[in-house]
Amino acid sequence: MASITRRMTNNDEVRYDVRLRVGQRVVTRTFQRKQDAERWASIAEADRARGAAVDPRAGAVAFDEYFDRWVRARELAPRTRELYRHLFARHLRDEFGSLALTRIAPEAVRLWHSALTRRAGAMQAAKAYRLLRAVLNTAVADDLLVRNPCRLPGAGQERSPERSLVTPQQVLALADAIDERYRALVLLAATGGLRLGELLGLRRSHVDLRAATVRVEEQATQMMSGERLIGPPKSAAGKRTISLPAIAVEALSSHVERFVQTDDEAYVFTAPGGAPLDKATLYRSWRVARTEVGLDHVTLHDLRHAGATLAAWTGASTKELMARLGHASPRAALRYQHAASSRDQEIARRLDAVFADARDGRAMETNGTSAQIEDQGLDLAL
Repeated sequence: MASITRRMTNNDEVRYDVRLRVGQRVVTRTFQRKQDAERWASIAEADRARGAAVDPRAGAVAFDEYFDRWVRARELAPRTRELYRHLFARHLRDEFGSLALTRIAPEAVRLWHSALTRRAGAMQAAKAYRLLRAVLNTAVADDLLVRNPCRLPGAGQERSPERSLVTPQQVLALADAIDERYRALVLLAATGGLRLGELLGLRRSHVDLRAATVRVEEQATQMMSGERLIGPPKSAAGKRTISLPAIAVEALSSHVERFVQTDDEAYVFTAPGGAPLDKATLYRSWRVARTEVGLDHVTLHDLRHAGATLAAWTGASTKELMARLGHASPRAALRYQHAASSRDQEIARRLDAVFADARDGRAMETNGTSAQIEDQGLDLAL
């Protein structure tokens, strides 16, 4: 129960002190009128009874200090940790860094998000908003806040424009135009749906030309500092074996013979000097190739999207697509290991037919396959 004590100040004025235990501390508030003290005590007791009472001194910690503790306490991939700190430094620190947690108001969040959307675009605003909301959700769980001030419906959702389909003919044109060291990379991305980090982390031992498969065991992550880190794929589903069509196997066979060292641990894709391939080197060749064939709008990630779309066009089911792409989600996490490898081989055989048509100049009938991918809920960025 809250206690109310009447006392006299040095100026002979009456004051009413209300004391209430919240957690491990005793919170004290002072009022000039008894009825105000009683009202506050009643509200505070009700908050405590429903678990909403918060020690105001605990919430006085500055947001930047709390954010630093928040990041340090989490098990995050190095690139994710770097991304969070980058978002904080670029979009959150100036606005909220010096504020106490309890001083971050819903109106301030709304005005900040609106200004950031205009300045940096909707996608950056969504990323920064999600981070702010996650940090303050933890503050609520830590009893530092009664309620999260991030209350903007849909503000954390990224609405990226739909990717245009890269056709088989365009894939072949890009593969022929790019530096010959990266021809196999283009075809592997467009037929196997590998992420860029998975391609850069691929080793000779992961390639089985006789079985026409590649095993995804690792991914290479490049930090903003330029440091290259090798680690597991971003989810358990990311570790997978992918069956390849003949066009990719032929390209890989030639590539391994010409550009890959004999050591099993040698990286499949390297820079001209033999060092592990970095994004900047690859991007330079990619930009030259896409400009040459008039596809300046196509990104390297669009090749993964093409791989998924083409596989769906062959008749692959949602479960088979998720297994092939290494896609993890709460609904389908338990389904990956049950995807039939024989069915994956059939997907690879059908992809051969697709690219054979492309070589012969026959156009592919997509029948809205890109939209089908979206309808099936596959997030190709993951």
